[in-house]
Amino acid sequence: MSGRDSDMFVRVPDFPAPHAFTTREGGVSAAPFATANLGASVGDEPEAVLENRTRILAAFGSTLVDTAFVHQVHGNTVVNGEEARGDRAGALQADALICNDPRITLAVSMADCLPLLVWDEANRAVAAVHAGWRGVVAGVVEATLTAMQANFGSQPQQLHFAIGPHIRQAAYQVGEDVREAFEGAGFPASVLTVDSDKAGHYRLSVEAAVRIVLERSGVPATSIASGGWCTASEPERFFSHRRDRGATGRHWALVRAPGPA
Repeated sequence: MSGRDSDMFVRVPDFPAPHAFTTREGGVSAAPFATANLGASVGDEPEAVLENRTRILAAFGSTLVDTAFVHQVHGNTVVNGEEARGDRAGALQADALICNDPRITLAVSMADCLPLLVWDEANRAVAAVHAGWRGVVAGVVEATLTAMQANFGSQPQQLHFAIGPHIRQAAYQVGEDVREAFEGAGFPASVLTVDSDKAGHYRLSVEAAVRIVLERSGVPATSIASGGWCTASEPERFFSHRRDRGATGRHWALVRAPGPA
């Protein structure tokens, strides 16, 4: 597989901050992690994961020392990238990172969960959110907006959002427990459709749920951009935990605050 930047990343054209969503191309891992697996806890060779991370970050213009990432737990904890970079990267349990230091790259991991990137142009701040269905129900998106406002003065109506590759509704079959969780969290029934293939099951749109949260928070719909990619439906391009029954790699969503205007 090629290591060209155009093969290694996909980007949302309407999102103005430096960002990228990795594909499965450009690394050195063997199957089933071929080739650019960035997950260190999926059974891949540690040396391959380190090489993959180094290559990907170099192509993005960063290094491991200047990258912040966390141990994701499908919750709603938000940490500042300054606390999670370098030697502490991956040591903190959280599902969202915020930062206004242009030297620090934020990274969240996924292999079906929805990655959400945020850019506050007025305050030169960014966020990276791991938004799986459990995290969305737990309020990780709201917690990120609150943290950005508290730390940087960010106002929801002035923010820009990018939704990256994730498992989309047509491929995402869930059970009654997930429907009840979304109902209990106050989401409308429209985030799920009845699954005609299996009684008592549904098809979930995590993107629809995230958009509802953002718009309820005062974010204009025009400020939310999505690439429309489906991890489960594009096996040559993306890892998918559900499609590959757990034997697969992990992607990163990357974002960095631009330097002074």
